[in-house]
Amino acid sequence: MGAGHGHTLHYHGHSLVHRAPAHLKVLALVGFMLVVVATPAHWHPAFAAYAVLLLGAVLASRVPLLFLARRMVVEMPFAVFALLMPFVADGPRTEVLGLTVSEPGLVAAGALMTKATLGVVASLTLAATTEAVELLAGLQRLRVPDLIVQIMGFMVRYLDIVAGDLRRMLTAMRSRGCDPRSPRHWPLLARSLGALFIRSYERGERVHLAMLSRGYTGSLPEMSTPTHRPHA
Repeated sequence: MGAGHGHTLHYHGHSLVHRAPAHLKVLALVGFMLVVVATPAHWHPAFAAYAVLLLGAVLASRVPLLFLARRMVVEMPFAVFALLMPFVADGPRTEVLGLTVSEPGLVAAGALMTKATLGVVASLTLAATTEAVELLAGLQRLRVPDLIVQIMGFMVRYLDIVAGDLRRMLTAMRSRGCDPRSPRHWPLLARSLGALFIRSYERGERVHLAMLSRGYTGSLPEMSTPTHRPHA
C-alpha cells in the first residue's frame, strides 16, 4: 500500500510531531478525547486549558492553521445538531437574539460544539502529521484486531478510487443538464449513488478473489513504517 493515499489530510513536514511514533500519537489522541468527553460542561477553565494544549501541539507540528480550518467542514453535522438543541430541548426558557430557547439545551449545545471542535482539531492534527501507512502500522503495534486494520487499509487505499468514480459520475450528470444539488434531481442522484455502491461492492469482490488466488489466508504481512529523512 502506498503512502500517498490519504494525501488530502496529510501535510508533509519534519516537525517533532511528524517524527513521533504513530502508536504514541494514537494513544495521546484517545486519552485526550476521553478526558475532554468526561469533563463536565461547566468546567470552562478546563476546556480553555485543553484548547491551549491543543494549540501548542498544532504549532509544534508546523501544520498551517488554514490547512486545518479548510478541513473542519467535517464538523458540520455536529454544528447542525448543536444548533437545533436549544429549540427542541426541555427545561427553563430564556431569550437569545429575540428567540426563546431552552437553557439546558443552550448549555448542552455549547458543550457539544466545544468538545466536537477539540476532537476534530485533534484528529485532523493526527491525520496531518501521520501518513496512512504509519497509522496502520501504529494500530498493528497497538494490537488492534488484524481484520479491522485490514479493512481500514483497504478503505484508505480505495477511497481515492471511489471518490474519482463519484466525481466522474457527477460530471456526467452535469453534462446532461442534471444539477445534483437540485431537489428535483435528487432521485437521479440517489440512483447514481446506488450504482456507485454496487460498483464498489463488485470491485471489492474482485479484489478479494484476486487476493485468494495469490495465497491470502486471512492475514497480511505487518506494515513497515517509512523512515523519515532529516530536513535539508
